[in-house]
Amino acid sequence: MGLMDYIKTQLLEIIQWEDDSRDTLSWRFPDQDKEIKNGAQLIVRESQVAQFVHLGQFVDTFGPGKHTLKTENIPVLSTLMGWKFGFESPFKCDVYYVNTRLFTGNKWGTSNPIMLRDPDFGIVRVRAFGTYDFKVADVKVFLKEVAGTDHHFRIDEFQDSMRSRFVSVFSDALASAKVPVLDVASRYSELGEALLPVLNPVLREKYGIELGSFIVENVSVPAEVETAIDKRSSMAAIGNLNDYVKLQLAESLGRGDAGGAGVAGLAAQFALGTQIARDLGNPSPTLPPPLPGPAGATNPAGPVPGLPELLGPGEVAAALGVSEVDVLAALSDGSLKGKKIGSAWRVTRTALEEFLRH
Repeated sequence: MGLMDYIKTQLLEIIQWEDDSRDTLSWRFPDQDKEIKNGAQLIVRESQVAQFVHLGQFVDTFGPGKHTLKTENIPVLSTLMGWKFGFESPFKCDVYYVNTRLFTGNKWGTSNPIMLRDPDFGIVRVRAFGTYDFKVADVKVFLKEVAGTDHHFRIDEFQDSMRSRFVSVFSDALASAKVPVLDVASRYSELGEALLPVLNPVLREKYGIELGSFIVENVSVPAEVETAIDKRSSMAAIGNLNDYVKLQLAESLGRGDAGGAGVAGLAAQFALGTQIARDLGNPSPTLPPPLPGPAGATNPAGPVPGLPELLGPGEVAAALGVSEVDVLAALSDGSLKGKKIGSAWRVTRTALEEFLRH
């Protein structure tokens, strides 16, 4: 081998990347310390961009096509190296190929809950996950901030390095959008489309990438918030409380669970439910007059005129001339017979008179 033949083997005449993978984002041409020949051919295929780097500094960028590397085609590098027109000497330069196609079906998710200020529930912790499609939009920013000097940067490395950054951008965008948690959970597709214009400018500026689509598949909240949502849904489903009480009584009659009191117990429950329905329709009844006679005395005159059939603890306290706390204590120890509906006590007029006799 002659001297000229040896020199030719040390020069790069054709630079290209035949990408046969589906997971490569960037690839550095393996020059093996060879220099690039003046007039060498640079081949860039569709969905590729070639970026030249000289001494750690970005220089010329080439899109799809066949390029002859001459002074007029590499103006930035020519300026840096001080070449005259028609240079003959070879030069050393790193060549990075970047894949600019759309990468689809990438997963994202919050490893830790996101703190959000919600108009309905105050400050809540939210977890979310979904998928997104992206492509490299700014080659120089992408190489500088994401891929770095990696000679073969793959999609799995991208996902590992970008997961926390991506979730941070998503969290900021969701917080600035001020979308209520209830709306987030019911409008996934609309949320993804609405966040695209918010996410893309930030991602392009910081990381040189752009989202083609952003899909929110699930947003979950802590168990206590889910319980609050369920309660709110239940109250909305109940609608008219009057009708709800009647329905509960009807179901109770159908089951025959009268508390072991037979027909009398069923009648008492029906009367109790009817009075509750009236109370719900008129939440501010007038207090009954106090019962005559000292506590513990009998009432020979019979029932007090105007006294309703069903009393609340406050009304019983007013009738007996005692505090409501005393009435609740008597109900709790069973000395005063009453029925607890949810968290509220109700006492019949008969039970109150029976309490006064003993």
